[in-house]
This record gives sequence, structure tokens and C-alpha cells, in this order.
Amino acid sequence: MKPVIQVKNLSKLYRIGVRERGYKTFREAIVNGITTPLRNLKKLRRLTNFDSEEVKETSTFSRTPNDTIWALKDVSFDVQPGEVIGIIGRNGAGKSTLLKILSRITEPTTGDIKIYGRVSSLLEVGTGFHPELTGRENIYLNGSILGMRKAEIDQKFDEIVEFSEIEKFLDTPVKYYSSGMYVRLAFAVAANLDPEILLVDEVLAVGDARFQKKCLNKMEDVGKGGRTILFVSHNMLAVKNLCKKGIVLDKGQCAYFNDINIAIEEYLSDLTDITGAVSWDSPNNAPGNHRLKLRAVRVVSEGEITENPKVDKDIHIQIDYWNLEERGRRIFSIQVLDGMNYLLFNSLNWELLPEENDPWSNREYPIGLFRTTCVIPKNLLKPGKYSIYLHIHGVIIGDIIIFEKDIISFQVEESDRIKNGYYGEHPGAVRPLLHWETTQLE
Repeated sequence: MKPVIQVKNLSKLYRIGVRERGYKTFREAIVNGITTPLRNLKKLRRLTNFDSEEVKETSTFSRTPNDTIWALKDVSFDVQPGEVIGIIGRNGAGKSTLLKILSRITEPTTGDIKIYGRVSSLLEVGTGFHPELTGRENIYLNGSILGMRKAEIDQKFDEIVEFSEIEKFLDTPVKYYSSGMYVRLAFAVAANLDPEILLVDEVLAVGDARFQKKCLNKMEDVGKGGRTILFVSHNMLAVKNLCKKGIVLDKGQCAYFNDINIAIEEYLSDLTDITGAVSWDSPNNAPGNHRLKLRAVRVVSEGEITENPKVDKDIHIQIDYWNLEERGRRIFSIQVLDGMNYLLFNSLNWELLPEENDPWSNREYPIGLFRTTCVIPKNLLKPGKYSIYLHIHGVIIGDIIIFEKDIISFQVEESDRIKNGYYGEHPGAVRPLLHWETTQLE
């Protein structure tokens, strides 16, 4: 099968502190040409003739190494028809630059790109619409640029307006739109005009949570329809649910390209190290204040400090601390977050039912060294990376003594027993071993 996108040895070099002239996309040239046709005629000719002098000016960044930066360096990959690809990486890894090059907003310094099919893109707010034109006019303009006839746009028009939820402002120039309204219309146009290739950047983060979910569902439908999607996002859960393959960019280079689950693991493993225990020798250099200081926080399983507890073993989160305030009361809570930094659950040592309380949560502490332990029951967490947020506070709401993010982390490993009978990946955020019972009624 012939790829719809072929990228070979793609590189992009920027000069720091210098505004790149670059070349405009054909879309941008047409949009600007609507209001100033004579002024832009020369630019349009330059576009269609690929003026060699302008390209040379924007691609010869040399001089000293200190004033240049490679946003992309020797990136190569092929995308097959119908594939949904997630592009992930840290800020500054080159994700948005890659989509801009694929969208023809900027040009590469070196390398080759071949794209077969009609491309629609949703990048940063402000790209692709003319601010002086109304929402209605911009819908027809974008459809025309994509090569659609007016009758085709008419068929899609009501669907676009309904999806964007801005019917009341349809005949208002888009320069008066809020960023949220702009994104809603831009996504509705990009996703509903039947592009063969859809490029979407993190711009969806501008919308509210409900509309983000609506957009993700729409992209899922587009992907199931056999069209190709490249999706840039820091939302690992959305990437995992939407994409089958992933590209991990690291400092402008392609660190991995294949299965999305492995891609996410590669990306997340580079962000945080596993730290199963932390400790401090004395209160002088420990986190806390004059009321309480931490001595140690650790992961313990089967009586041993570990960074790799097993799925089928209890996990003890031990907190050692010096209480420095006479007759103070203490409430402890931990938050358990998964490898994608999503909160799975929160637990306090002061619960509603008295018989389940930690007895010390209702007592006044004397000065001294204490240990508080929270037990995460076996067969609850799936294999994977987890981190702990620790809160220690008094009985008055808002009386925070200690709040430490990512104070410890650990990697839950599959048990040998489960491995032997393994039938595939367990879905869901957690994996409790629940009680089942069957009885014969007749």
C-alpha cells in the first residue's frame, strides 16, 4: 500500500531572535488576496513559481552554533492511508513545527515531504481564517481552498454550523470571536469538509471539557471512516484512546515510531525517574515547618522497601515524621496518580466510619517520631507507573502543613501467577479482583 505521507530526513533550523520570513501557504495567500489582490499578486506568483531566492534566504541559517537551533533533525516516517498517529513529546520537541511543515505553513531547511491527498489542519488559533470575513464566509472560503464546489460545501454547511455551536454569530466577522468560538468553528470546518488527511495540534485545549470530548469523538469517527489523522497532544489518555501508532519526538529527533502504548511508555519514562523511597537525616533539612517535619516516605511490599511491587501483593506507603508541636492534631492523605498523571483516587486517615479510622487521626499528638502507613490493597493497581502526592494538614480546612507532589513513585509489576494465564491487556484505570458468585436457581 502506498503511503499518504512520506517524510524523509526532514530538518528545520531556526535562528534565535530572528523572525523567519518563510513562505506562505497557498491558503494564506488566497485569504490575504481577497482584500488586497494587487498587493498580493506578486506573492502568489512567487508561491506558484517557488521563488528560489526567498527559499535560499530562509534556509541558510549558518553563522555561529549559539544563535541557531534545530527544531527538527533528520526525521523520517511513512503514514499509511487510514492511520491515526499521535505525536507526543516535551515542550519544544518539534511537534508543532512538524505539523506546520506538513501543512505548508513553513518550509523545511532540508529533507523531502510527499503528501497524497487533501489536507485540512487545525493548528494555533488564528490560522486559516480571514479575520475580516464572517464565520459563514470563512466556511465557504476554506471549502473552496480545499477544492470543493459550492454545492459540496452547501451539503456540509448545516453540519458544520451545528457542530460549531455558533449559529448566532455566523454572520459576525471572526475577529470578534473569542478563542473558544474560533476553535469551535475552525475544528468544525477542518473535520467536516471531508479531508483525506487531518492535522490537529494541541489547540483543542482552548475549548471547554465538553467540547474537547465532542472533538475527540469526531476525530474517532473520522479515523474509522478511513481517513488519516496526525494528532499532537499532551493528553496521553486522549492519544491512547484515539491513536494506534505514535511518534515520540525528543529534541527534534524521532525517538520512536510504532505502537502507541510503547510510544507513551517511552515518553513518560523519560519524564520521571522511579523513586521508591526518600529520607532526611534531621529535621533541619527536611520538608515541613515548625509543626512537623518529614523523616522518610517509602514504598514497602512484603516487608521490603521496593520500587517494583507486584500486582498481587499489598503496597504499604510508609510516612515517618517528627511531630514538633505539642497537642497538635494531624490528618494524612495520599493521592495516587497513574503514569499519565491522572488522579486515580484519594485516601485520608480520617474517614466517615469510626471503626475504619486511624485511631491517631482523632488524638492530640505529643512531640516525637511517628510512622503513619496507608495500605493499598493487592489486586487493585494495574501494572504500570504510579506517583504519590502527600498531604499533611490540621483538623481545620485549609490548614496545610505539608503538600509534596510526586514525593515517591513506583512501577507495579505483573505477578507470575497472572502471567501464566495471561490473555491480553486488562483495560481500565485499575484492576480490582472482585468477588464473583454463581448459583443455580432451578
